[in-house]
This record gives sequence, C-alpha cells and structure tokens, in this order.
Amino acid sequence: MADQAFQVDLRGVVDLLSRHLYSSPRVYLRELLQNAVDAITARGGGPGTVRIETGDGLLRVHDDGVGLTEDEVHRLLATIGRSSKRDELGFARHDFLGQFGIGLLSAFLVADEIEVVTRSARGGRPTAWTGFADGRYRVAPGERDEPGTTVTLRPRAGSAELLAPATVAELARVYGSLLPFTVTVDGTPVTVGGPPWRADHPDPARRRRALADHCRDLYGFEPFDVIDLDVPEAGLTGAAFVVPQQVSPGSRGGHRVYLKRMLLAENVEGLLPEWAFFVRCVVDAGELKPTASREALYEDELLESTRHALGERIRQWLVTLSETDPARLRAFLRLHHLGVKSMALHDDDMLRIVDRWLEFETSAGPMTLAEFRRRHPEGRHTTEVDEFRRLSAVSGAQGVGLVNGGYVYDAEIIERLPRIDPDAVLRRLDPAELTTHFGVLDPAAELTLRPFLATAQRAVERLGCEVVVRDFDPASLPALYLTSRAARHRAELEEAREEADGLWADVLGALSGTAAADRPQLVLNHRNPLTRRITALTEDGLIEVAVQGLYGQALLLGRHPLRAADTAVLNRSFLGLLDWAVHKPGGTGGAQ
Repeated sequence: MADQAFQVDLRGVVDLLSRHLYSSPRVYLRELLQNAVDAITARGGGPGTVRIETGDGLLRVHDDGVGLTEDEVHRLLATIGRSSKRDELGFARHDFLGQFGIGLLSAFLVADEIEVVTRSARGGRPTAWTGFADGRYRVAPGERDEPGTTVTLRPRAGSAELLAPATVAELARVYGSLLPFTVTVDGTPVTVGGPPWRADHPDPARRRRALADHCRDLYGFEPFDVIDLDVPEAGLTGAAFVVPQQVSPGSRGGHRVYLKRMLLAENVEGLLPEWAFFVRCVVDAGELKPTASREALYEDELLESTRHALGERIRQWLVTLSETDPARLRAFLRLHHLGVKSMALHDDDMLRIVDRWLEFETSAGPMTLAEFRRRHPEGRHTTEVDEFRRLSAVSGAQGVGLVNGGYVYDAEIIERLPRIDPDAVLRRLDPAELTTHFGVLDPAAELTLRPFLATAQRAVERLGCEVVVRDFDPASLPALYLTSRAARHRAELEEAREEADGLWADVLGALSGTAAADRPQLVLNHRNPLTRRITALTEDGLIEVAVQGLYGQALLLGRHPLRAADTAVLNRSFLGLLDWAVHKPGGTGGAQ
C-alpha cells in the first residue's frame, strides 16, 4: 500500500500558531523585530537599522538585512514547519534569534493580512508575499530599490490599539532597547546603546549607582546590593539585585532575560535555584535556548549548568560579605534568613555563616548558635515551637540552655552542625530529663505529704498521669506537665487503639504493651505558695478537684493538646472548686 501525505488545514495551523502559541498579542512586535535583526545579522558587513513606521492605520517594519529571493520566499515563508533561514541560508545557527516563518505568523494575532516586500542582497528582483489568516498566500513582483525587507500590517477590527504609535513605541523599547542595531519608531531612536551592566565605569561606585538606578526602573525598588553575573559557557552576563525587604520563599519572582540582547520575557522562571528567591536578575544570554513561544527558557543541560553557576555566584557573594562586612551580613540575614537556611542544609560554607551570624531563639534570649554553645556547652534543642515555649523558662531556670528548633530548617541545621565542628552537638531535649534538675524534698517533708500524694494520684490515675512534688524555679509556676518522647508515643498508641476496631485494636494493643512503662508526670512545685497550701489540704474531695485543676492549668499553660477526658476533668474541677467556694462556711471561699 502506498504511503499517504498528511492533509493539513492551513487555517487551523495558522490559528494554532498565532493564537495559542503566544500568551499575549503584544509579542507580535517582538517577533517582527527578531526577524529584522536576524536578517541584518545574516547580511553582515556593519551595523544595520530597523525603522518602524506608524501612520495611515498601518504598521511598517523596514530593515536593511539580507533579504530573500523569490525562491526563498516560497520555501521559507510559505512552508510551515520547514527549517528556518539559519539552515536554508547556510549561516551559523547560534547567530540567530529564532524561526523566520514561524515568528512571522504571530502577526496574525493583530492582523488578518501580512505583506512582505523583500529584495535579496545576493541578487534577484524584489518579491512581494501576502499572507492571509485563512491560510492563503500569494507571491507577486514587488517594488524595492535596496536589499532588505519591509513587513506591513493592517490591523484587524479590535486590534487598532496594539498598532497605535504610543503602543508600538512602548513595545519597541521593551523588547528592543538593548539591541546592537539602531531601532527607530517614527524617526525616534528607542535603542540605548547596550546593557547597562556592560557599561565601562572606571569608578565602581558610579557603576553600582547606575545598576541600582536600572533596578529601580525595572523592578521599582532600591536593591540591598548588586551582584555581577557571568557564565561564559552560556554567553551570559548580567546583574542580580538583592531585594531589600522580606520575600516569601514560595514567591515565584521572575527574571528579565534577553537572548542576544532581544528581550525574551520579563518574568522568566527557573533561571536560579529555588533557594535564591531573594534576588531578581536581568541577564543577556547568547547560548541558552528559548521555548517555541520564546517566552521561557528551554530546560536542558546548559540551563541546569547555568542555574548552578548563578547559584554559586550568589553563594560566594554571601561568603565574601561574611568576611568583609559582618554588619551588612546581619542586616541581610534579618531579611532573608530562610533562603540562607535552606542553603545551609547542603552547603558547609552557608552552615558556617548560619552558625556564626544568624540569631536563633533561645532560653537566654536571641543569640547565634556559636555563642549559645559557648555559654551552654550542655545545651539542648527542641523540634517544636510549642515545646520550646512551655519549657524554655523552666529549662533556663534550671541552668539547662534551650534552643528553639521548631521553625523551618532550624532543627535540621542544628543536627547538621557536627559536620563542620564535631564538638558542636546540641542534643534534642527529652522533657522528662528536666526532672533530674529539680530539687527533691527532704525525707521528713516527703513523709508528711504521702497521704496527700495518695489522694492526688487517685485524682489523675485514669488520665494516665503520675503526680510528684519537686522544688524548682520559677516559683510562680504551680505545676508542670512533663512527658517523655516514649510516654508521648505510648499515649498516641493508646489513643489510636481506642479509635480503632477489631483486629487493628489488638495489633495496637500488642505494640502498646511493648512500649516503655514510664508515664507523663504532673510535677507540683513546692516553691509555689498556692501549691503548698493545696498540699496542706486534708479533705479528699477538695484535694481531688484542686489537683485536677492544677492538671488542667498545666496542660493549658504548656499548650498541650487536650483529649476529651482532659477537657471533662478541667470542667469538673472548675465547677467543683466554684461549688466549694460558694458553699464554704463564711462565704469567702479559697483554700487557707
């Protein structure tokens, strides 16, 4: 059976490419500029000129580039999907910005008819090519004295604003202001002479000022600092501007990317590693590849290598800042500590910066990890913010330094410290170990409290808690609820067992049976006046509701999660104490 050729609906192909490939009709002028620049590049022999004219309701783009012969017009403008002029005309691929024919189709975003009048610099007569949005085209003799090309657009209904003089001038400046050729709109130049980061300023301060001004024009902020960028393998130069205010790590701030000095897009993602969310870049690259719509960068090995190189450059800037200007580094860390922390998880130099310069929350106030270890060689850390908050005061009062490792990346960083210093060990705190730092009562006092402790234990027995009396600071704290990691694990198993059914309850019961036998402790503080008055009570019913009240208060102050049984006990103790206060002889209430 003979092979068959695909039947192509030209109207559908034109609609697909011109209406669905590009995100905005504004890119039509970028594509026309690109074609003109490529034609000038192909001709060579000196600087060229692109003249854009508006008037009579039309848009005309003139270039003095290489032009096309009639045969090339048929092959390059009328064959969609064919190799571009880069191959057909035999020029080096990397010298050009894009596909001649495909890019031209973007003009159908704003026009139903495109006219191209061209004359080849290699000889031949001028040719006129007219394309229509329905897929038709015609070729006829044209009129043009000099080599080059003129593209004329007549706006379709509803697109006149996009071809208005002010809009055209704005788009020409946005896309073509850095081009190495002269670009004019109605006689007014829009090119500015090249990238500002390549400008030759003998005074570094003046150069930085000029780049800061450029950042303010582009992004609307005065940069915290400016970082020069250079990746030779990608033909990339540019500048990174450090944002002067806090930025969410999840923000997707894009970067302004030029390819061979033609703007690719103003919000390109994926140029930098994700951790570098605190900078905005403007770069020009000669070797990176665009996607088909030329509104993003094509993900390949070169882009991956470039991303790594740019990340390394930003990392080196931070290392240099730590060595030359510590005060400025601290100011930076106050703004963008999350980005540096994320780097420290994988980079030893960044870990040293975090250890030495970044302040963490500790039981002794904000300080760096290095300073904390000097003051508290046996310090500990928590992995939860709530755990730190409920234990920091008690821990600090017992002389046990505590670091809050509950924020993003903090615990991982603390656990990674021995990588840069084997002695930099801050073990995770097990709350139960705090009881070893509490003072114990003398034997006589402990003997006196035995009846009270027996009644108190009955009050919280079914809550799985053990009551002990200790002597500790701060004296203002009447009771403390402490649970070890093993006890917490056991409690979670029991809770899951109660909610499970049948087989799973039996399995969880077996696991619970193998768990550690230690239980959470309600530690009553004998230094607290209220606690001492409660321990002096003799009425069993009053002791029970008072101890249950202390239990509930300890849970609330420690931000512990409340089980249904805990809530019930808390309510019962409150109502019991209220009832006792109301009915107490004399009506004044209160334990004496």
